[in-house]
Parts: sequence; structure tokens; C-alpha cells
Amino acid sequence: MKKIKLADLRSAYIEIKEELFSLWKEIFSEMKLFLGPYQQEFERKFAEYCGTKFFLTCSSGTDALHLALRGAGIGENDEIILPSFTFFATLEAVWMVKAKPVFAEVKKSDYTIDPEDVKNKITERTKAIILVHLFGTPCNMDKFWQIKRENPDIILVEDSAQAHGGKYKDEKVGNLGDVSAFSFYYTKNLGALGEAGGISTNHQEIYERMKLMRVHGQVSSYESKMMGFNFRMDEIQAAVLLLKLRFLDKWNERRREIAKIYRDNLRDINEVILPKEDKNKKSVYHLFVIRAKDRDKLRVYLREKGIETGIHYPIPCHLQPAARFYGYKEGSLPLTEKLSREVISLPCHPYLKDEDVLYVCEKIKKFYKR
Repeated sequence: MKKIKLADLRSAYIEIKEELFSLWKEIFSEMKLFLGPYQQEFERKFAEYCGTKFFLTCSSGTDALHLALRGAGIGENDEIILPSFTFFATLEAVWMVKAKPVFAEVKKSDYTIDPEDVKNKITERTKAIILVHLFGTPCNMDKFWQIKRENPDIILVEDSAQAHGGKYKDEKVGNLGDVSAFSFYYTKNLGALGEAGGISTNHQEIYERMKLMRVHGQVSSYESKMMGFNFRMDEIQAAVLLLKLRFLDKWNERRREIAKIYRDNLRDINEVILPKEDKNKKSVYHLFVIRAKDRDKLRVYLREKGIETGIHYPIPCHLQPAARFYGYKEGSLPLTEKLSREVISLPCHPYLKDEDVLYVCEKIKKFYKR
């Protein structure tokens, strides 16, 4: 029986192993373990990749989103509109700056935040909108840029944790809003060997503020201009990311090829709803997520056939036990809650063979023909 993993972390490591060990040898000989030359080079190259003026590395994607909000001047009692259908860290960053989350619905076509619902939830206290480019698919930026034109004081914060290299029209994710947070968690399209993150922006003031906050607000050794944090990314991870960045576009293109195979082979199954990708968007398919009838039974069946799947996300943020104090109840976001009961993530990583993807499709078809 085949064994098909949801993600293949080992193969990406093997592809850079020899060169990586050589870089690590240099790092360990110099023992410049933080804020060293590799981290600086990665910051420069990733800013260039995104098309932004500035990029700042940090310790994780969660810390990146936290820094992005603080760097943009968002704080206590400000309202932030965000989707609930996202990883919990998106909400945690709002909580960390003591802002008030205002949850908006997502679009059933591609699961990204719905600009029409966002418009209905803007108030005089709205300070930011978090645009989660979910599963690698960019948000509908034309409509959010229009919202920004009508409300110029609102900050557009991209949560780009799952969308490295994704595009809206001709612009890359990371260069679509005022400030953008990336995760380089090891399962991401561009992943470190553990935890790492970063923030891109074209606003020098935001960049300079985040740069200070990243290391205890220090302007020199033991002299802190403001309260800050210890959010540094180490040189070991910088070397990994620097090497992997060369492969990112190739890996993303393979993800898109896999997504096409899924679309071509699952489109006629009535019990399955496929995500849509409109002409303005270029998704990088961090995950290929479908909506499926009898989702949980399908997942058990696929596991029995050697196919690993995931559920992203079974509990939306507004219904998480830790978020009860915000006062949201079941039924507050009907579509989001429905999606959480129906979605299933299929294997979609660059090292999948076509025959593996077709095997997954075949087993899904057989499940619904039983």
C-alpha cells in the first residue's frame, strides 16, 4: 500500500544538505549566531523577492504579526477586522497588542476574507484589517485597495504566513498592503528548520520601529530607547532560508501543477467542492483544501489507504475556548462555521509524483461510489 504524506520535510532538506553544512561550518567558526551576515543577506534578498523596500527577520510568524501590528502603531482598544477562519496565531497577535478583534466572514469560493462583509464592520474605531492569504491564495486586493482609498487611516496588514511567492495581478504577496507578516515555520512553502518569521513593508517609519522592538528597543548595547522584545532570528535559520529561497519558485510551480491535477480529476464529483482561483490571483497552494461531504468518514477512509490528510481548521477562532471572553457564539459566522465542518486538506507538496496525486483522486472517487 502506498504511503502519501501531507508534507515532505526531509526531501527539501536533502536538496540543500551539502551546501547547508558548508554554510553552517562557516557560521560556527565565526560564532556570529544572531544578526549576522546571512541574516542580513536574507533580509536583502527577500525584500527584493517581494518587491518591497524593507524586510526584517524575526523569531516566528506569530512574532512577525505581533511586530507588524505594533510597528504600525496599533494598540489598546483599537478595532482590527480579521477572518475567524485562520490559524489561531492571527487572533493571538491582536490579543497581544490589546486590540479588539472584529471577525468577518470569508468567501466560499477561496476561503479568503470577504471584503463586502468587512465594509459592513468598519467603524470609527477600526484601525486595521488583517488580510490572511489563506492556503496560499491572495485576498481580493482591488476591493481592499478601494476600502483603503475610502478609509486612508486604516492599515492593511497582510498575514502572508502561507503565501510566499503568491501574486495578485503583477504584485507579490508581501507588497500588497502597508505591512506584511511571514512565517518560515518548517512546513511552510519557504520553511526554516524550526521557527522563524519576518515582516516586509515600504514604510520606513514602521520598519525602524519594528527593528528597535525586535531587540529590546536597543539603539546600542544596553541602551534601550523603547520597550521591546527578544524576537531575533538566528544565523542557522538564515542560512537555511537563504539556500531554500533559490528553489521557492520551482517548488511553488510544482504545487500549482499538483493543484491542476486535483482540479482536473475531482471536478465531476458532486460531493466535493473545489477552491476557485480567479484570474487576478496566483495561488501557491500551501495547502490544497476541498470541501467534502462526510468529511470525517472520507478522512478515515483515506488514512486506511495510506493517504495522510489534514483539517485546517476544525475550530474557527471566534469559537476557540481561549477566545470565549470576546463574546462570540455559535452562529455568529455561519459560513466560517460550515467550512470548518467540511474542509479537508489533501497532500500538496513539491515532491509528490503525478501518480501519487492520481492515486489520491482515485481513492476519493471510490469513496463516493461505494
